[in-house]
Amino acid sequence: MQSPKPPYHIYGTKVRRTSIEATDFLRRNDRLAALLPAATRMAKLQKDVRLILPPMYANCEALAVQDGVLTLAVPSSAVAAKLKQQAPKLQGALQKKGWQVDSVRIKIQVGRALPAEESSSTKPSSLELPPTAVQAFEELGDTLPASPQNAPLIAAIKRLAEKRKSK
Repeated sequence: MQSPKPPYHIYGTKVRRTSIEATDFLRRNDRLAALLPAATRMAKLQKDVRLILPPMYANCEALAVQDGVLTLAVPSSAVAAKLKQQAPKLQGALQKKGWQVDSVRIKIQVGRALPAEESSSTKPSSLELPPTAVQAFEELGDTLPASPQNAPLIAAIKRLAEKRKSK
């Protein structure tokens, strides 16, 4: 009887333990075990992409390589525009490493730009101002010249100070 293979981490996953649990799960199921080589291959591709691209593209992820087309996910159109300039360099470097990449396709996925949500108990519900700041806003509202142009500003400053004072 063979001894079980040691668990290993797939590069590109954020949590090592989760990656190990996932690979162990894939190994235990005969049908899903066929996915393990593909997952490992994509992890190696992601690692190579991260090594080739400058650090500013750390949020970019390799989604697929199909028919010689590498699909990369980026968090914004600004990153996509800059990455288009790096595409020939990336393509050439990946080819040198043995990847069959004839072109690079960039896919914008805005959700990737969002930071991980913090728990609501640690996040303040609104901005807390120290008492000296609230007092300064009150004084500002009282000292601004009363004119038709300043009326909305004065009203907003006084509402802000009143709202913050009551907290």
